Amino acid sequence: MFYREAGDFKTSYVEDGQTFPIRFDRYRYYFVLAVAFGIVPFFINDYWANAILLPFLIYAIAAIGLNILTGYCGQVSLGTGGFMAVGAYSCYKLMTAFPDVSMFIHVLLAGGITALVGVVFGLPSLRIKGFYLAVATLAAQFFLVWLFNRVAWFYNYSASGQINAPEREVFGIIITGPNATSTAAYLFCLIFLVASALVARNLTRGTIGRTWMAIRDMDIAAEIIGVNPLRAKLTAFAVSSFFVGISGALFFAVYLGAVEVGEAFGIQKSFLVLFMIIIGGLGSIFGSFAGAAFLVLLPVALKVFGVDIMGWPTDIVAHFQLVIVGGLIILFLILEPHGLAQLWRVAKEKLRLWPFPH
Repeated sequence: MFYREAGDFKTSYVEDGQTFPIRFDRYRYYFVLAVAFGIVPFFINDYWANAILLPFLIYAIAAIGLNILTGYCGQVSLGTGGFMAVGAYSCYKLMTAFPDVSMFIHVLLAGGITALVGVVFGLPSLRIKGFYLAVATLAAQFFLVWLFNRVAWFYNYSASGQINAPEREVFGIIITGPNATSTAAYLFCLIFLVASALVARNLTRGTIGRTWMAIRDMDIAAEIIGVNPLRAKLTAFAVSSFFVGISGALFFAVYLGAVEVGEAFGIQKSFLVLFMIIIGGLGSIFGSFAGAAFLVLLPVALKVFGVDIMGWPTDIVAHFQLVIVGGLIILFLILEPHGLAQLWRVAKEKLRLWPFPH
């Protein structure tokens, strides 16, 4: 009754190949976009932007990137924080070297540079997989953090080793720097998130996405039927790193404004994004959104309930957060390996048959 596909027929291959072929899905996503672009900017304030909205938008892009590599292609990666650092430092060098170029170009070029670095570190995936590939990407994480810490050229020989985003404008509106408004920063990140989600969804539904999933399910069988494992794995690393690089550039330039690589892009960042796709759901674009939203909202909810309402010490609430996240990861891995995305799929199936029994 609430979620019906009856009568939603297609008369051409173009209609059948739409990004959202079900009419109800299209209307739902149009409504979400209308709210995000047309209503939220008029009610946003600094607290909502910095505590919830900007982290959600940026982490969702990173989760989409990691989900392409791990969820769709089956290549385990623990180097997400290092690749985010590549995007951040690439964006910083571009902003300081080419101050007259648009921020859109800087962020996209930072993603492209990260994609090239991701391909280089993805080469071991042609020989190793599973645990050994995870260790290789973990080594990439430590190497990249060490590189940005030790080579002074990356932070323009600053005495503190910290990089600071200079003030930049887009269409006359300040996007980065201390004078940037929360509304401008929100809309800038939102544009990248919507574009990233649309590109990722179309890639995963097309030929490239099918080759990724064939490699994930059984690489030997995929190679026998004609899938090129070299091309499939390296394109997955490239596309994944591109999105992660964009998220790192936005995390540095728009959200934080100043970062130190060890604190902002350490190993905990890699695990945080990995936990997002585990809780949200592997192999699902919606799962990337759900996992990012959950892990961004959880500390805010615990702070409001534990600190503001119950009066608990802040360190106790922080420990509760770790316990809850760890318990949920174990719970999802045992009971629902496909995460929140699978729960949403089950809910849609129930809505299709309601009020009749399932």
